[in-house]
Amino acid sequence: MFNSGVYSYINVLDKAADASALRNELISNNIANQDTPGYKRQDVDFESQLSQALKSQKYTSIDSKVKNVDLSHLNGRVYTDYGDFSYRLDENNVDPEQEQVQLAANQLKYQGLMAALNNEFSNLKSVMK
Repeated sequence: MFNSGVYSYINVLDKAADASALRNELISNNIANQDTPGYKRQDVDFESQLSQALKSQKYTSIDSKVKNVDLSHLNGRVYTDYGDFSYRLDENNVDPEQEQVQLAANQLKYQGLMAALNNEFSNLKSVMK
């Protein structure tokens, strides 16, 4: 089978969009549990995994790095923030204002990822014409 790497960027952008959608769910869940005693906020780690995957291939172009990314290892990892700080006496560490800011930032990131995916598909359509 011929592997041209045409969908490499699309695959990576798709994984990033999935992680962003998951982050949106987690932030919404954090906001919903802001009054739950003992609740610890959750988030997703995707960016460091992507950075590690791209850094593992030195001295190559970004195109070849993206083409060679192992997508099976590029998934958002959900983690619970057990930091030593708590905003309340009941050990809940959700800061509602911070969560709202992160939600807005994540929504902008998701919109950017969708725009990039649409651009990649438009490029493919124009090549196919």
